[in-house]
Amino acid sequence: MTSPTFPDASGSLMLDGPAGSLELAVDVPEDPATARPLVAVVCHPLSTEGGSLHNKVVTMAARGLRELGATTVRFNFRGVGASAGSFDNGLGETEDLLAVVDWVRSQRPDTTLWLAGFSFGAYVALRAFARAQPDVLISIAPPVGRERWDFESLVLPQRRWLVIQGDEDEVVDPQAVYDWIDTLAPQPELVRMPETSHFFHRKLIDLRGALQHGVRPWLPGA
Repeated sequence: MTSPTFPDASGSLMLDGPAGSLELAVDVPEDPATARPLVAVVCHPLSTEGGSLHNKVVTMAARGLRELGATTVRFNFRGVGASAGSFDNGLGETEDLLAVVDWVRSQRPDTTLWLAGFSFGAYVALRAFARAQPDVLISIAPPVGRERWDFESLVLPQRRWLVIQGDEDEVVDPQAVYDWIDTLAPQPELVRMPETSHFFHRKLIDLRGALQHGVRPWLPGA
């Protein structure tokens, strides 16, 4: 299996995954002086609806994390971009994510790992949580209430979990997300963003601020 060395500079690479090669983009903080021993893996939205590592919500979330000192890893799920394989309704995509997590941990064993995901990517990150055991989980517009995604059987974080949801989401029912959170114990940190659609149109800067404010207390060395 191809296991490339974790790069010291930003760039793209290919990693062997369970369905073939996975396309990764690794980005380091612009200012090396701000770098922390932290790698955040960020998952993209639904592959069959054009989701990829280049999605604007994914890239903004990754940018916000890098501004806090994290190195970020974005990747294309199977069947997207240069990644091999075909869409697997979240099952195979979970294995893709775990392959990326295993690679990060093998290359950076002394580094804290965070997981983040947007929409379908949030669901996949939640599915992977029990096996990946990240230090922090960030869920942006998790697709709760959509029949094809089972949230009831998931093992959920007991701490350090941030959920960001737009109040005018036209893809994910915001009330379904809020009702679901009300059933959880303990509950995640929830940020409700008013006048905000699913893709955070005209709200990306606000999203970055909400994310940074929510996770800042959990940063290594904070």
